[in-house]
Amino acid sequence: MDQVWANRAASAEAAIERRHLKRLWGMPGTQLGVVAWPAARKQQWFGTWHYWWQAHLIDNLVDAQVRDPRPERQTEIRRQIRAHWLRNTGWVNDYYDDMAWLALALERAERLAGVAQPRAQKKLADQFVNAWVPEDGGGIPWRKQDQFFNAPANGPAGIFLARYDDRLRRAQQMADWIEETLIDPETHLVFDGIKAGSLVRAQYTYCQGVVLGLETELAARTDDPDHAVRVHRLVAAVKEHMAPGGVIRGAGGGDGGLFDGILARYLALVVTMLPQNDPQDAAARDTARSLVLDSAQAAWNNRQTVDGLPLFAAFWDRIAEMPTAASKEAQFVEGAVNASEVPERDLSVQLAGWMLMEAAHAVSQT
Repeated sequence: MDQVWANRAASAEAAIERRHLKRLWGMPGTQLGVVAWPAARKQQWFGTWHYWWQAHLIDNLVDAQVRDPRPERQTEIRRQIRAHWLRNTGWVNDYYDDMAWLALALERAERLAGVAQPRAQKKLADQFVNAWVPEDGGGIPWRKQDQFFNAPANGPAGIFLARYDDRLRRAQQMADWIEETLIDPETHLVFDGIKAGSLVRAQYTYCQGVVLGLETELAARTDDPDHAVRVHRLVAAVKEHMAPGGVIRGAGGGDGGLFDGILARYLALVVTMLPQNDPQDAAARDTARSLVLDSAQAAWNNRQTVDGLPLFAAFWDRIAEMPTAASKEAQFVEGAVNASEVPERDLSVQLAGWMLMEAAHAVSQT
């Protein structure tokens, strides 16, 4: 079955390549993802900049390189990273969650694909370490000069620091902060964040994903048994509350288009990385594997096919809707990107579908 998932992941990659990948402003040696398909002129010329979507495109290219190593894809990863730096005019922006996604992608690009940007990783690591403010109630904030401390910033920054340059202690502090501050005592899911001392009670799929990723990294890298226990509890909570019929719940398009894919990525990490010390570890791994594979099968069954390549649905348990250039496009509002009128038009939705196929391939090999 792993070859089936390898083929589906390759098809998802080819769909992104054909519909979305383009040189930045026509410059040689560059590549970015056009944020919509079909695209308006402004999108084709990268007048619209979604930093964290492009970071996930790098991460997906790394997944593909792990699945099927090819020199030309290594070149693509280099071009994507270079164009990201050019379009953003540097590595840093005002959002710590954005920077954490890029840091994770760059660390994996070096470790797994042989494309190194050590100065960028160091610069981003310093951003996260210096943003740690327990005296203000954090955690690190969502963005600079902000009092919103949330899981989507602390989770991925913590995963990066656990993997990077002996920053394990800070990663553990971030995990403990999430455990003490953001876990719902009733469902055991992760709340979104805390703002000026008040809990923001929204529960998003990607918040669960990044905390699973952080706790799994720490379970593998430390002798503290608490981390594995937290993974067991959260995997069970995701199954109960965020995967009706065994399929990970969707969150539409725009930024939400990536949420389910991120959860699938880190459920796959549970399968491939959680130490197997007791029956609870095995049970968590089996549940995580089933969630990924059942979601991937549903997404594949509900895809549309355009020129022989998949177009994934924003909600994996529903048939994908065909986008058109005439439909209303995604809008940037108050630090977030809202969905296009037809969410399948958004690059985020298609990246999540590809991410899910790569996750299914990864877990099918274990």
